[in-house]
Amino acid sequence: MKKILTLCMASISLFSVAQTQKLGDYHLDQTYKMDAKGIITLNSSDANVFITGSTRNDVRVKIDRVVETRGFVFGDAEFSIDVSEANGNLSIRERRSSNSIGVVGSIYEKYTITVEAPAGASLVLRGDDGDYYIKTVHGSMDINVDDADVELTGCQGSEFKFRLDDGDIKMDEGKGSLDVDADDADVIIKNARFTKINADMDDGDFLVETSLTDGGDYYISCQDGLISLTVLGGGGKFDIRHDDARVITTGGFMQEEESENRTKLNLANGTARVDIRADDARIKLSVR
Repeated sequence: MKKILTLCMASISLFSVAQTQKLGDYHLDQTYKMDAKGIITLNSSDANVFITGSTRNDVRVKIDRVVETRGFVFGDAEFSIDVSEANGNLSIRERRSSNSIGVVGSIYEKYTITVEAPAGASLVLRGDDGDYYIKTVHGSMDINVDDADVELTGCQGSEFKFRLDDGDIKMDEGKGSLDVDADDADVIIKNARFTKINADMDDGDFLVETSLTDGGDYYISCQDGLISLTVLGGGGKFDIRHDDARVITTGGFMQEEESENRTKLNLANGTARVDIRADDARIKLSVR
């Protein structure tokens, strides 16, 4: 069964106005069926998104969008949202288009999407601007956004994948695999137990606290900024290739090799492999 709900604003000709006017108010508050470990796919732009996992066995979707204009606005605009159930999963897809919108003045949009879901759900998020706040959702995360901040609280899944340009990633815990591809972004993760890290960053800071798993692979590449890796447990071999970077260590690291562009370290009590690549980034390694 596939259930589709479409909220649609038909094409509206926006005539010139010389005062504040509200355009395109949309409000949705509905519940939908989904498997306890189903996938929620969300495509949106410019929305602040709040997703919370709980013991509920369905999904509540609440969407509120208000657009206000001041001045003169010309052109046509369309906005719609499709919510569909299929194969135990849920899809929320925003559709919008404009036909030569012109503004002499300002347009203000207040747009929030709130989702209450089973705690075992997995998330596939695609978006542009806007911020994402995710709490106690324990499935996998596949998040591809542009200029957005992403904050995860109490999410106990084992697969985290992030793609973003500008913005921050914050997590208060993590385990399993972490995959990050970012440009001007800061990544801050505490109290983690990752078995695998693959992080490729340009500018920005990568600050992660994690234990190291025997046989685990950890790869971190950063051009400018700071790489700060705090080891909460375990150990292994550290191979650091660098250009103008400075490497600082605190704790039980033993130096095996040091040259102008390469540093090798060993941390006892483990067999993890840690590869770090840096250009002008600062590198700080510590043991807690």
